[in-house]
Amino acid sequence: MAHTIAAFRRILASSSSTIVSSPHSSLFARFNSTLTSPKLFISGLSRLTTDEKLKEAFAPFGSLVEAKVIVDRACGRSKGFGFVTYNTIEEAEKAREGMNAKFLDGWVIFVDPAKPREYKPPQQEQQPSNTGGYTTNKTIGWCG
Repeated sequence: MAHTIAAFRRILASSSSTIVSSPHSSLFARFNSTLTSPKLFISGLSRLTTDEKLKEAFAPFGSLVEAKVIVDRACGRSKGFGFVTYNTIEEAEKAREGMNAKFLDGWVIFVDPAKPREYKPPQQEQQPSNTGGYTTNKTIGWCG
């Protein structure tokens, strides 16, 4: 009985190591992918990164639908993140594995699955408060 248990342990140990080190481990990882859409969220972008530079960096992994750096409306400067969209989830997974924690324009970027946009109900305009003849402005913004 002890011999059978030891043999069983050897079989389990050898099979688990072959799954991890097999050349098909990327295929195994693809089935366990957390991606549900071919859209990726790219964070840690340099302020100098443009749409074109982002497209050039991610083009080797598949056919791109869109590469967009998000910019501040007031300043026109990059907010430090963007989105890349591929035709298929497999291409997006390759790009995620290939570009995560890599340098782009001197900065380390991080590639994650993009989350779907949440619906935000439109805000109602607030009436300015009138206290003693003074009006207060509650709009605060900074772009520096």
